[in-house]
Amino acid sequence: MSATPQQFCTFFIQGLMYGVEVKTVQEVIRHQEMTSVPLAPHVVAGLINLRGQIVTAIDLRRRLGVGDRREGELPTNVVVRTSDGAVSLLVDEIGDVVEVEEKDFEDAPDTLASTSRELIRGVYKLNNELLLVLDTQRSVNISASAGESGPGTH
Repeated sequence: MSATPQQFCTFFIQGLMYGVEVKTVQEVIRHQEMTSVPLAPHVVAGLINLRGQIVTAIDLRRRLGVGDRREGELPTNVVVRTSDGAVSLLVDEIGDVVEVEEKDFEDAPDTLASTSRELIRGVYKLNNELLLVLDTQRSVNISASAGESGPGTH
């Protein structure tokens, strides 16, 4: 009997395909107006109002250290559920939901930049590309490196 396949919501950042487990995704929404947060860490793009819920938006380009989007390119929001509540991950483009087999999973390649490597749990080899599996909890945990701001400080 084979292991149960896993499903990932995929998205692209600077041409590379990343994914988070479907079960952690609350929703995917187009670009939203954001309110900037003075003195927030560089990776925090701002706050969005999601039907009355205030959600922190983290720019994954900045978090992965790959530079900002070009002027006029609007990100898509992948809203994920974390232990601290909903967080929006800003991505370049949304992909599909893909199903993968555990046997195709490998550790993150050494060729990834160190910033990216610490946020990547590993990769799945698909037919013609790699799916980089994002560690959602680690990606949204910006307090460790940028001053404490727990859930009660909004």
